Amino acid sequence: MSSNDIIVSLDIGTSKVRAIIGEVVNGAINIIGVGSADSQGIRKGAIVDIDQTVQSIRSAVDHAERMVGIQIAEVYVGISGNHIALQSSHGVVAVSNEDREIGDEDIERVIQAAKVIPLAPEREIIGVVPNQYVVDGTDQIYDPRSMIGVRLEVEATIVTGTKTAVHNLLRVVEKSGLKVSGLILMSLAAGHLALSKDEKAIGTVLVDIGAGATTIAIFDENRMVATSTLPIGGEYITNDIAYGLRTQADIAEKIKLKFGCAIVDHAAPDQVFKVNRIGSNVDKEFSQVDLANIIEPRVQEIFHLIRMEVQRLGYSELPGGYVLSGGTVSIPGILPVAQHELASSVRIAVPDYIGVRDPSFTSGVGIIQYASKYVRGAKQSSGAKRTVANKKASPGQEQKPSAMERFKNWLSEFI
Repeated sequence: MSSNDIIVSLDIGTSKVRAIIGEVVNGAINIIGVGSADSQGIRKGAIVDIDQTVQSIRSAVDHAERMVGIQIAEVYVGISGNHIALQSSHGVVAVSNEDREIGDEDIERVIQAAKVIPLAPEREIIGVVPNQYVVDGTDQIYDPRSMIGVRLEVEATIVTGTKTAVHNLLRVVEKSGLKVSGLILMSLAAGHLALSKDEKAIGTVLVDIGAGATTIAIFDENRMVATSTLPIGGEYITNDIAYGLRTQADIAEKIKLKFGCAIVDHAAPDQVFKVNRIGSNVDKEFSQVDLANIIEPRVQEIFHLIRMEVQRLGYSELPGGYVLSGGTVSIPGILPVAQHELASSVRIAVPDYIGVRDPSFTSGVGIIQYASKYVRGAKQSSGAKRTVANKKASPGQEQKPSAMERFKNWLSEFI
């Protein structure tokens, strides 16, 4: 199996860490391995304990390795959070070749020119997303390679994040014995997988409801125009259940996954379960209706806050409506609640790959698709190191400066 056949994504979430192995065959992606582990050391999407997070990553990666029988050396890591910001930029260069044919070097130079923007000391550039190129005044060009021109411009979106969050994320991955092939904005990758070209063109809101945070990404005119993160998610529903039933949080989570329903009218009064309550040796019996009476108000509140945040961003009415992803949207009955609260068309995005047909895998599979289309080609031509190796690199053998350098230049390299 050659190095360019394998792409591994790492999705570090509040409740789960997921490692997904994708095999690229003639441009088509097959998901061949999935590893999942409970998250430790993550709160509301942010790393709060390095060592615990490292253990969670190792568990997820080991799980994926055992499924496929290979060892992972490099991964593409998803990044998200309320520290992410988008900034428009414009780059201009003169075509350097004597025959005026635009090549990879010219595209790399114009991307580097777009990176020259004022930044606060605590922020750094995560990536550059080209929206369109302009060759001698002709716009709406998405791949100018081999075209003839004198002046090359790019209209791009610069993705920035805080240095603390970025470097902590890199550190936990590298301490896990892995090399970072690139950081990829999860909402951008999820949008690449979950949204059609028409949805991105007319305007659509992509909402990823995780355990500890909800990420909102707005796509319009074929590009991501805004993003925001709300500190709410499935954990809030679990906490309400734990409080309402007077039980432990881990028991409440299991009850939510097994018996949860987001609409009281859809709940079955004859579906009952027993709960071990705090401070009592006697289990108490509850019905699914009792559980739905706890879940429905919190779900309504989550979608109300989502709608208010989208309006705050200035995009109250978008023709494409809303597309939902993330593990929380798997709760039965959540779609009708979302449609009512958002007052718009709503659908749930599910990856169309065997083994990952669940909304919680949207971001992880999206990272593989995004890396395959926009990153892999450049690394293939530049002789990138193997993504899968026979021996996993130990933490003492890491080359941290080179990993950091690859991260800082990953998006400029693929163009």
